[in-house]
Amino acid sequence: MKINLPKLIESKIMRALVEFDMIQDGDKILIGLSGGKDSLLLTYALAILRERLAKKFSLAALTIDPKFDENFKNVAAKLTKFCEELNIEHKIHEVNISEVIAAQGKNPCFTCAYFRRAAVNRIANELGANKVAYAHHLDDAAETFLMSLLSSGQLTTFQPKTFLSRTNITVIRPLIYLREFEVKSFIAKNNFDVLKSPCPIDGTTNRQTVKNLIADLRKIFPDVFNHLTAAMRKNSVGDLWEPIKTRKQMRETYFSYIHRLPTKG
Repeated sequence: MKINLPKLIESKIMRALVEFDMIQDGDKILIGLSGGKDSLLLTYALAILRERLAKKFSLAALTIDPKFDENFKNVAAKLTKFCEELNIEHKIHEVNISEVIAAQGKNPCFTCAYFRRAAVNRIANELGANKVAYAHHLDDAAETFLMSLLSSGQLTTFQPKTFLSRTNITVIRPLIYLREFEVKSFIAKNNFDVLKSPCPIDGTTNRQTVKNLIADLRKIFPDVFNHLTAAMRKNSVGDLWEPIKTRKQMRETYFSYIHRLPTKG
């Protein structure tokens, strides 16, 4: 595989690694490899950096078969070959998420994400990996930020680096400064064999709706994406209202409004 990382992509990945101190000597990193464009780039980039960086770390990759497509395991065999060319151990693990979703009848995206993460963390522990790498990029972070505001009224998004105390695993996202169009361009130019998502509702999720919304907003507010990513920083918070007070907290003030104090004479 004679492909190299463009300087811009490598520099953005390096910025993430350095700013959030994502990799230490002796790390074993398990990559969440779905076969989509983002995870293919992440796997390839980490394989290159494993040889270039002074940090000494090892890699393995895991693909979750959610049982949405009976033929997925055969298609995912392409990923095993991809990893072999990069000298990365690769595993395919079945998790019958399709059956769970049908039984629970809850939000399919939440259920799928929950069971995927649980399986990845469990196998990371089994393999002795202390870190899990996911291929979320800057567009994912901005979309999550806006989705959170619209669906829950909270200003939050996922972190570039997160320690999970229950599993003793640190999650890292080395592509966090890359834009989605940069990933697409790299994958297309280098003819990576991207697997089609087996998700039965791919392209119709709330995330896709928010992605489309941001694209529409850019027509009116050209800098909306930059403003969303700026707003994700803790130092961006301006004048916001105080938290909602409880009845107990407002009790004394309330009675001062409805009880007139007696006046003398």
